[in-house]
Amino acid sequence: MTIVVKKRTLLTVVAAIAVAVVIAVSASVGATAASKRRSTGRTVVVDAGHGGRDGGVSGKTTGVKESDINLAIAKSLRHFLERNGYTVIMTRQNSDGLYGMNTQNRKLKDMEARRKIIEDAKPDIVVSIHQNAFPSPTVKGPQVFYAPNSEQGKTAAQTMQNVLNASLGAARTPKTGDFFILQCSSYPSLLVECGFLSNPEEERLLITAAYQEKAAYAIYSGIHNILTAPV
Repeated sequence: MTIVVKKRTLLTVVAAIAVAVVIAVSASVGATAASKRRSTGRTVVVDAGHGGRDGGVSGKTTGVKESDINLAIAKSLRHFLERNGYTVIMTRQNSDGLYGMNTQNRKLKDMEARRKIIEDAKPDIVVSIHQNAFPSPTVKGPQVFYAPNSEQGKTAAQTMQNVLNASLGAARTPKTGDFFILQCSSYPSLLVECGFLSNPEEERLLITAAYQEKAAYAIYSGIHNILTAPV
C-alpha cells in the first residue's frame, strides 16, 4: 500500500519536529548552566522588616506601607543571592506578621520568631530591609546600621554603605543602631534603610519595581563584597 503525504502536511510535521528539538536543546543548556552554578556554601538571612498589623512608616504622598516595599525588595534580593549560589532564608515571605493568631504581645512574638529563624539558619550574615522617615522632607538616601560595639558589624556596614552610596547616589556613613534584629543573635547583622518615604522624590522611586530591583541588586553586591572579602 502506498501512503501519499501532502507537501504542506510534510512541511508542518518537519517544522514541529524542529521546534521540539530547539526546545529540548534549550532545556538541556539551561539545566547544564544551572548544574554548573556552584553553591558558595554561604547562608544569608534576609529579613523583610515589619509585616501584618505593623506596617512601619507610610509614604507621605501615596500612603504606601513600608512593610510592602520591604517585602518586595527582600524577594528581589533573594533572587539575586540564589542566582549566584547563596542559600537564602527569609524571615517572612508574605504580608503577614510572624505572630500567627496571637492577639496579645504581637510585637514580642514577631521578634522572637525572627530570632529563632536566625538561630536555626546559622547564617554568615543577616540583612534586615527597611525604609526610613524623617520630619524634614529633604532628607534622603540609604542608611546602614550595625550593632554597637561590633567591630565585625562596623566593617560590614562600611562595605555595604559604600556600595549603596555608589549605586543609589548617596554620601552617607554607617551608624550604630539599638535595633533588636541587630542584637538578637551572635551572627553578623546589618539593618539597611533603603530610602526615606518622607522624601517625595525618593518615595516615587521606592514604589516602582525598577528601583526596588536596583536597590536589591545594590544590597546583593554589598553582601557579596562582605562575604568574599579577604580575612
